[in-house]
Amino acid sequence: MSALPLRILGIDPGLQHTGWGIIQAHGSRRDYIACGAIHPPPALPLSERLHYLHQHVHEVIAHYRPDETALEQTFINNNAASSLKLGNARGALMLSLAIAGLSVHEYDATRIKKTLTGNGRASKEQIRHMINIVLPHVHSTHTHDAYDALAVAFTHAQWRGNI
Repeated sequence: MSALPLRILGIDPGLQHTGWGIIQAHGSRRDYIACGAIHPPPALPLSERLHYLHQHVHEVIAHYRPDETALEQTFINNNAASSLKLGNARGALMLSLAIAGLSVHEYDATRIKKTLTGNGRASKEQIRHMINIVLPHVHSTHTHDAYDALAVAFTHAQWRGNI
């Protein structure tokens, strides 16, 4: 008996641009379902931008009904204020996923890049190219954020049995 298909939501978090991507995994098969990006208006206060992220992720979850979720881990950069804001966005997204009853799995950027390209330092263009190969029905008009989110979902599909 084969396992049931698993719908995975991948998220590339950001306060200005949050990418999301849905794939379906069935055995070793990976199928593209949808992807996009959430862009909270920059003029909104932080609390309202976080609420905007929550609302839009909730809409994605309600529409696509994922079974599991994966989030890219935060890297710490030199700008403490930017890192803190990104942490706020990740926290809001994680809470949204938990409220929906979804487990959250995290992957660092190096693992995501290495899973797709074999190179932990791959460029965004290399990630985009590999996503188009492993998920051939993705439209090339999507943003890097959406492609990154698909890469997170794909990584979870590849590693979920090992976590």
